[in-house]
Amino acid sequence: MRLLLLTFFLVFSQIGKAQTTYLHCGSVLDCKGNSAAKEQTIIIEKNKIKSIARGYLEAPNDVTVIDLKDQTVMPGFMDMHVHMEGELSPGRYSEQFRISDADRALRATMYCERTLMAGFTTVRDLGGTGVNVSLRDAIRKNFIRGPRIYTAEKSLATTGGHADPTNGMRKDLMGNPGPLEGVINSPEEARQAVRQRYKNGADCIKITSTGGVLSVARDGKGAQFTIEEIEAVVAAADDYGFVTAAHAHGAEGMKRAVLGGIHSIEHGTFMTPEIMELMKQRGTYMVPTISAGKFVYEKAMNDENFFPAVIRPKAIEVGPQIQETFGKAYKAGVKIAFGTDSGVSPHGDNAKEFMYMVEVGMPPYEAIKSATVAASDLLRISDNYGTLESGKMADIVAVKGDPLEDITILQKVSFVMKDGVVYKNE
Repeated sequence: MRLLLLTFFLVFSQIGKAQTTYLHCGSVLDCKGNSAAKEQTIIIEKNKIKSIARGYLEAPNDVTVIDLKDQTVMPGFMDMHVHMEGELSPGRYSEQFRISDADRALRATMYCERTLMAGFTTVRDLGGTGVNVSLRDAIRKNFIRGPRIYTAEKSLATTGGHADPTNGMRKDLMGNPGPLEGVINSPEEARQAVRQRYKNGADCIKITSTGGVLSVARDGKGAQFTIEEIEAVVAAADDYGFVTAAHAHGAEGMKRAVLGGIHSIEHGTFMTPEIMELMKQRGTYMVPTISAGKFVYEKAMNDENFFPAVIRPKAIEVGPQIQETFGKAYKAGVKIAFGTDSGVSPHGDNAKEFMYMVEVGMPPYEAIKSATVAASDLLRISDNYGTLESGKMADIVAVKGDPLEDITILQKVSFVMKDGVVYKNE
């Protein structure tokens, strides 16, 4: 208990204070090049990187020095697909009728902290109930500890689609959800739904352009938006400067999303060579979420009671395919941004995704860049994040050892700094 209180004191005593910190780093992967720089000093002024110098500089008396000489130092990781409000469990499908927003928020504080302690200083939350907006704000105001959140608030669906909140309910409970609830059936309703997300405090927009594995519905692959509806979503999102994402497993819905101007395809399970070429032409990112695929497949195969019966066949079909498709897309030259779908897979295990990406051919440094350079490009925050260089925000993580030799050590982050504040230092 004393150690926990001391940790909280050290963290929160730094917040809001002007300070200079020297990080003595054994090895630095700044994510600007393709190799590591040995024996470097990163100088941090307040919450920004002031400079990076060769060697271990001697610090003035009033400067904090942190010894990371036995560690590899990198930019803070970014996960482009999480759901911070919850975590998948066998009780999920009945629990939604019992728990309150307060229940969700209290649980999510734990998930937020786990994510930050795993080295993920920025995440894109792609759909919840709206509690995710409150989580983002609470983290910004330092009420709770967690990553910087860019949230879609509530995902957009068509009637009966993957993010229709009434799927699986009794008819008398369904009501008639519309744009207010994120359910649309025309281009005009698409624009209304995006504007409602803006009003509700969203930072980005997500649509579910095909069926999904975890919705209580038979079809996990069929197209669920027209191109005209997708174009209307993207046009309205562009008015507010929102990046857009499309959940997509099946090929037809995926193709419509790319042609409609969506900025990233999530999952991409049954992506075809034609769609890969379209994505390359249009600069569309793939966010693979291999972690979620592996998790649902394992649960469906080994625990017949974990999912409702209608979901198990979809999990068994889709789960193992995601990693294979990712490998093909990467080799074809599709742009890749790191994403796990944590909340389906456990929060805090996000770094397993690096291992899964490397297993099918992505070099370790490229995998790390997918969670730094590529992710910041997708979020349009590259001016401040994604690399370690002068003027960038001080989001910095470290591990003991060399992740270019053993990517699995990224699952054991030993140092986490966000906005110049140290949250973890083992």
